[in-house]
Amino acid sequence: MIEFSVQICPSDISFEKEKSAHEDEVEGIPVRQFSDKYLETLAVYRKIARKLLEFDTLLFHGSVVAVDGTGYLFTAKSGTGKSTHTRLWRQLFGSRAVMANDDKPLLKITDNGVIAYGTPWNGKHRLGSNISIPLRAICILGRGETNHIQSILKSAAFPMLVQQSYRPSDAGDMRKILSLADRLGSNVRLYKLTCNMEQEAAWIAFEGMQQ
Repeated sequence: MIEFSVQICPSDISFEKEKSAHEDEVEGIPVRQFSDKYLETLAVYRKIARKLLEFDTLLFHGSVVAVDGTGYLFTAKSGTGKSTHTRLWRQLFGSRAVMANDDKPLLKITDNGVIAYGTPWNGKHRLGSNISIPLRAICILGRGETNHIQSILKSAAFPMLVQQSYRPSDAGDMRKILSLADRLGSNVRLYKLTCNMEQEAAWIAFEGMQQ
């Protein structure tokens, strides 16, 4: 069992506020105002995520759904529809499908595969479970009028794997992130899905990731 502690100071909360405002400006949306209490929780998770790099564990931005005990992670830029897509999976598979985490899961990278963990930081819809599951695949999601999934190489997925991982400012930590992202891409199957928001999209995605 891993045991460690983290401490938060006012400068950490200020950092989270400034970071959130910058991200909203980049996305072209109105700057959201969050309470210091909420920003403190983000600061806590950021410090946890940084510490967990020492244990080959990444904080990753995506939505993880499990079907029959196996995990599938969907990642994309904010607003693409990750949560909507995994909702289609839950509608399709019913009780066979369980949300592990809808926003910021932890991914433990081992020589025998990747384990996805649910966390309390599970998105605005609060969808998640206190579970750990083997991760079968990572799928980069995109919008389209028709549904199509294809397997992609690690070289094609790598920029998104890095972008969607927690990225600290420390150069040493960043080298660790790049190494873990590379190992992540080598230990799960990688796909690109273009889809609409109809029920068929979930079935095509699931079937495609069984190949």
